[in-house]
Amino acid sequence: MSEVVDNKEMDEILQKYGYEKSCIIPILQETQAKYRYLPKEAFSYLSENLGISTAKIYSIATFYENFSLEQKGKYVIKICDGTACHVRKSIPILERLKSQLGLTEAKVTTDDLMFTIETVSCLGACGLAPVLTVNDQVYPAMTPDKAQELLMRLKEEE
Repeated sequence: MSEVVDNKEMDEILQKYGYEKSCIIPILQETQAKYRYLPKEAFSYLSENLGISTAKIYSIATFYENFSLEQKGKYVIKICDGTACHVRKSIPILERLKSQLGLTEAKVTTDDLMFTIETVSCLGACGLAPVLTVNDQVYPAMTPDKAQELLMRLKEEE
């Protein structure tokens, strides 16, 4: 399922940065914020309008870990597996959420594009471990049961 890039929306982003090729990173950040990932159709549009090769844009997008070339769900759930969270049992939380959503190591986004599960090295909230975030909102002192309840609440909101 691929979303088509809206040229008008892309033009608004480009205008904001004055079509400056030196602003490629914030342009990519805004593009990703708009689509929840970087659609490959955006690369050629940006290339044409900024005078940067598609290969150069791709190399920037793949260099930085924060950029994603894969579609993500409406709810991006990041589970911390840094030392403090790992010691306080973040992996059972991850396993429960994956099980509830039918996800695996290879498949991290649900077919309906509602949920994406990611593990991260640190969320910077070690004192609240184990921690997960949903679209950057922090949920501290999680357990598999609390995570499952959170998932149910998110599903009910839909």
